[in-house]
Amino acid sequence: MNTQELQGKVALISGGAGAIGSATARRLARDGARVVIADLPGSPMHEVAEALRGEGLDVAACALDLAQEESIRAAMDFTASAYGRLDILDNNAAMKGLPADGDVLGMRTDLWDQVMGCNVRGTMLMCKHALPLMIQGGGGSIVNISSGTSVAGEKYQTAYAVSKGAINTLTLYVASQHGAQGVRCNALLVGSVTTPAMERALPRPMREVLCAHKLTGRLGQPADIAEVVAFLASDRSSWVTGQLWAVDGGYYAHQPTMPQFAALRAAAGGNGA
Repeated sequence: MNTQELQGKVALISGGAGAIGSATARRLARDGARVVIADLPGSPMHEVAEALRGEGLDVAACALDLAQEESIRAAMDFTASAYGRLDILDNNAAMKGLPADGDVLGMRTDLWDQVMGCNVRGTMLMCKHALPLMIQGGGGSIVNISSGTSVAGEKYQTAYAVSKGAINTLTLYVASQHGAQGVRCNALLVGSVTTPAMERALPRPMREVLCAHKLTGRLGQPADIAEVVAFLASDRSSWVTGQLWAVDGGYYAHQPTMPQFAALRAAAGGNGA
């Protein structure tokens, strides 16, 4: 589906070479945006951009390391030089899945600082250096990709989850401080999207447990996230800012015991409702 509702707009996507980032790049470009895929040196960003250009889409690629402020400035300069403006910022990149990111008792301070430096400091700096371009162009939309891990506790991934909680708060502050200048800022609380990284990290039995808690009956796909980003990037959402959107198949919308109780009722001959 090509709506062209983003015609004339320019988007920058961090982590754009990954599964969700590349799906978002395709969605925004099909809607008419000119898109910069920004990702770490050594990532397949140029291959992804070339493939999308092969589909007739206007896509460029540039290196981006969220741990380096100069790299963030350079990505903004690249975008301004290539396309002359910036209307959409998708803060999609994050450091996650580190095996040593466990509980607080065993937390290494160097790992904590590394995750916070990339995810929190990096996202803040992306906003900081994107804002002047957006304000100069009359406004824009920032979408921060957060996580459902930020709103409920777990046994592991403490640093990652806390970093996403900080991004939630950052979202509210950017929205509050720059709404009058035409800049909107929202966050997506993403949950359980099927990507190659997820399939490597979680064996099938664990994915089946997650799926049992999805009211939609399935895990997410990268395109599910891309569609919501496209909506928030468009003028259809012009009155939406400062919001944390759960995009997780209804994972947190039900009582935690619901799947187990339904199974017990079904085993006892009930209707499972």
